[in-house]
Amino acid sequence: MIVITAPTSQIGRQVLDGLLAADEKLRVVARDPSRLPDRARNRVEIVQGSHGDPAVVDRAFAGADTVFWLAPPNPRADSVEAAYLDFTRPACEAFTRHGVQRVVGISALGRGTPQAEHAGLVTASLAMDDMIASSGVHYRALTMPSFMDNILNQTDVLNSGVLTSPMSGERSAPVCATRDIAGAAAALLGDDSWTGNGSVPVLGPEDLSFRDMAGIMSEVLARPIDFQRISGEALREALNGHGMSEAMAQGMVDMMLAKNDGLDNAEPRTPESTTPTSFRQWCEEVLKPADTR
Repeated sequence: MIVITAPTSQIGRQVLDGLLAADEKLRVVARDPSRLPDRARNRVEIVQGSHGDPAVVDRAFAGADTVFWLAPPNPRADSVEAAYLDFTRPACEAFTRHGVQRVVGISALGRGTPQAEHAGLVTASLAMDDMIASSGVHYRALTMPSFMDNILNQTDVLNSGVLTSPMSGERSAPVCATRDIAGAAAALLGDDSWTGNGSVPVLGPEDLSFRDMAGIMSEVLARPIDFQRISGEALREALNGHGMSEAMAQGMVDMMLAKNDGLDNAEPRTPESTTPTSFRQWCEEVLKPADTR
């Protein structure tokens, strides 16, 4: 039995699709089962509720061999520790109680770098990995740079012809598509041969700067997209304006500044960590159809 948390999230729904295609025995934890696709509702067991709830994970992990773990975004959390560690702690206790063998989690690049201790959301995510590994399960953390798909959050400014970030426009770094993250997760979840603790980087096929990405977007969308660097303070104010707590907004700013200092550049690129979806392909297949201008 494989349990999928956050099955209606951007990554989780693609993991669910992959495992349904592989005809695995599945159970999902969903706050709102009505958001599950019709093809899934008739083929999976459903535990309704939050996977941060001790009673919910106790039901969900009973009899489970493997778990896909994704701590969902919590923009109003009181701290980054609450969003990652406090949310995950009941699951770790349930892993041990029910003898779960393997967990595949969504995490971030940066472990062992000078920036990792001061990287906001990433720092908390890496601490979450340590907590899961210490529960006694075999654990694989999928470690990612920034997601291509997060650019969809900038629809308003993209409509005005601007791509923004606190990062330098010249800082090249890996960037990956959520479809490739989900593919890596599904492969691990369907494989019962691996043991121990480790990380699996998902780096996309190339390193790009924000100026590189703006150029590619301009070509695909057939209209000019300019890159504009903004300050950390401007990002924090924008996030607060959308309802994000002070602590989580600061965690986002700290993460972006750490990335600008090289957080995502320390992981060596290998054939195994290089995933197929290019930024241009993602723009053609995802961004362009979603473009509202």
